[in-house]
Amino acid sequence: MIALKTKRMMPMPEAWTTRRRMTSLLVACGLLALSCGAHSQSNIAWPSKPIKLVVPYAAGGPADLVARELAQTLTADLKQAVTVENSGGAMGVPALGTVARAEPDGHTLLLAAFGNVVLQPLLSKHGGADLIAKLKPVSTISTAPHVLVVSSKLPVKTVAELIDYARANPGHISFASAGTGGTSHLGMEMFKAMSKTDVIHVPYKGSSGSVNDLISGQVSALFSSLPSLQGLVDKGYIRVLASTAPSNTPATKSLPLMSAALPGYEYSTWYAMYAPVATPPALVEKINQALTRALKNPALIAKIEPAGTELHAGSPDEVLQWTKRDSEKWARVIRDAKIAVE
Repeated sequence: MIALKTKRMMPMPEAWTTRRRMTSLLVACGLLALSCGAHSQSNIAWPSKPIKLVVPYAAGGPADLVARELAQTLTADLKQAVTVENSGGAMGVPALGTVARAEPDGHTLLLAAFGNVVLQPLLSKHGGADLIAKLKPVSTISTAPHVLVVSSKLPVKTVAELIDYARANPGHISFASAGTGGTSHLGMEMFKAMSKTDVIHVPYKGSSGSVNDLISGQVSALFSSLPSLQGLVDKGYIRVLASTAPSNTPATKSLPLMSAALPGYEYSTWYAMYAPVATPPALVEKINQALTRALKNPALIAKIEPAGTELHAGSPDEVLQWTKRDSEKWARVIRDAKIAVE
């Protein structure tokens, strides 16, 4: 027989054994820490005090209406007071600053329009681009088309007729706006470029003067939200020609679309919710879930949507997609029209 020799294993050095044990212990502790961290973030106590919604517009406007109705719905759902703080003026920059500097604990939020986060940085070096970088998208809130209205004294009833009339009378059609660089002005500039017409922009300081001159026929046309004009439409002082985008709301879903006469012409105003940039992702998700419940509440929908605003619960990524889409669109319009606001 042949004797088999077995190789004797050398004992593992004590230092090596210790290092392996320490490594295993550290890995285990790390996994435990990650698990505990994830567990603690998913169980963030929010809200733990009253929530403040900062709105970069004066009280009484469309943004304020949505904010206050939304605040009431959130208050009932979260069992914690949600209040609205209006901070109008200076292109909304003070409101953006208030939220950008707030504690990232989910108790100070910004309800901003696309004009605050898209148009202002494109139009002016003072538009708050540095503050926008300090904000984190939380959720989409609402969207609404504008409508193109004309004075009842103008002999047109459709967008196609308006384009034909403007081409036949260059320099005769005037579009009012609430100010240079606003959505109504940019909507007019896009109309002018796409229709290849010679129309005139007449900026006003605010909307009341422009509407009065539209009624009298001093100006011909205006892009605006519908609710503030519906009473004048009903009385026959002004005429609605079309909506700037499709809508499912009772007020605008049956209107003709601008794109029927000008393929590719489309825009909406929209609102989104933002938090300070350092807000933890788990907390952003928790706020988003609360907003989704509120925005799908039938009672809130019944109050908001008849006036032409469509509530839209969406993700932070959707806010970024809307921002990118509209930044590209309006950057072209602003560049081609050579618009600047200082």
